[in-house]
Amino acid sequence: MLSIARVPAAETARGVLPWAPLVGLVLGALATAVGWLGARYGEPLIGAVLAVAVLAALTRGLHLDGLADTADGLGPLRGRERALAVMRAGDVGPFGVVTLVLALLLQVVCLAPLLDVDGGWTALPAATVAARVAMARTGLPGTAIAAGSSLGQAVAGTVSRRWLAGAALVTLAAAAAVDPLLAVAVVLGWGAAELLRRRASARLGGVNGDVMGALGEVTATVTLLVAALLLT
Repeated sequence: MLSIARVPAAETARGVLPWAPLVGLVLGALATAVGWLGARYGEPLIGAVLAVAVLAALTRGLHLDGLADTADGLGPLRGRERALAVMRAGDVGPFGVVTLVLALLLQVVCLAPLLDVDGGWTALPAATVAARVAMARTGLPGTAIAAGSSLGQAVAGTVSRRWLAGAALVTLAAAAAVDPLLAVAVVLGWGAAELLRRRASARLGGVNGDVMGALGEVTATVTLLVAALLLT
């Protein structure tokens, strides 16, 4: 769910979400190191592509797959049951393909100039941690879970409001210590994720594993986009 590291099956994965921000920090650090080396010995665009590729590899592309499936489910005008069935299917439709391509392009195009300015590389670990905080938000008590989502049911209620507030504050404080504008980027990333969560809840009746992955990718993409606009 969070990385290529083995975790318990969905039915017993109740302790996964509280670890999400730490996992995001580790993945972000690894991807940033590869991206910085690519920019240092090649050029920023090469570094950005390598960094995004590392993140995709370390997560087995599951979050990107969730983004594509969520786009297919929410994009066309269809009923709830049909939307959920489309998301459970193994193929990717046109809405998913377009969304996936645009998201990856935005991540690469926004990260490249950040790797070319002093301290800009910090936006990537900030984005990956913020993305996991957004995913962890789905574990709050009372969060609606889409019908048939075993993962959603497994992690439902596993994140306390106090823990989430603490994780968000630590993330914001760390980002602000680097640059207050980076903290602004993180907040806007979370805002975009919350809009998506509400849309998914209205259309699907709640969140599922695909929506969780989509929330992470949307948060990371918007964070990098705003950071590129404000910091470069």
